[in-house]
Amino acid sequence: MDLTVFSGTANRPLGESLARALGRPLGRCNLERFPDGEQHVELLEDVRGRNVCLIQPTVPPVGENLLELLLMADACWRGGAARLMAVLPYFGYARQDRRTGSGEALGGKLMADLLERGHFERLVAVNLHTASLEGCFAMPLEHLNAGTLLAEAVRPYAGPGAVVVSPDLGAVKLAERYARQLGLPLAIVHKSRTSGSEVNVRGLVGEVRGLRPIIVDDLISTAGTIAATAEAVREAGCADDITVVATHTLLVGPAVERLAQVPIRRLISTDSVVPRQGLPFHHEVVGLAPLLADAICRVTSNRA
Repeated sequence: MDLTVFSGTANRPLGESLARALGRPLGRCNLERFPDGEQHVELLEDVRGRNVCLIQPTVPPVGENLLELLLMADACWRGGAARLMAVLPYFGYARQDRRTGSGEALGGKLMADLLERGHFERLVAVNLHTASLEGCFAMPLEHLNAGTLLAEAVRPYAGPGAVVVSPDLGAVKLAERYARQLGLPLAIVHKSRTSGSEVNVRGLVGEVRGLRPIIVDDLISTAGTIAATAEAVREAGCADDITVVATHTLLVGPAVERLAQVPIRRLISTDSVVPRQGLPFHHEVVGLAPLLADAICRVTSNRA
């Protein structure tokens, strides 16, 4: 497989893990910032005629990391790369997939349009917040699901006496998949969002009394939803052993403080975002490199 892998600065450890999983050294690339704040990209590898994979999650600051990815893509394209593939373990703006008012921007579609300027032949993403966002992309998208890996990671805590909890109606299908794979019952929290970081719990469907909750979601940003869900199941009499499972853990703003105030025993997530250190609870990280490498190998072998 004639492939060169470059990593941006948003998640260098995952880029290195992906290169190892593919059995290749990580491509050398000089990424620096000028005194005026402009980014500068210079490839230190010859990419002419080669397949190139660029890995860069668009985590905060989203605009800066997206621009870095596009600058790397432009350098590869101008350097004569045969094909370009972008791997976005976390895709920012995926929650802006629809408008609720006439004055709102459609951020998810705009991100897709900007990526089209990168001359990418194909994109790889993991657990988009909204699967329908795939229709916004002009190029093919490999939409990977890390749920199976995460469910297996949580299995040691999912024996008799556990229950899968969906923190809102939007996560019900995700929670149902976890419940089926783990053979557990399901409970659903009804919430209403009052702002971008605040939520109110309106009710709970299902039995959690005396059970160990496993709260599952695709994304933890400010942790308002997860904290409110943990409080709701605790008030409903659950066991004092709460597990939280999420694909992407941004943990921005008051997230860590909020989670520290509820009795969360452990957090299980992927490394789509660089894991935070010093959390006040156990954090188990599931590596995405094998999943990403398998998808890349399948795509590149089909080309041959």
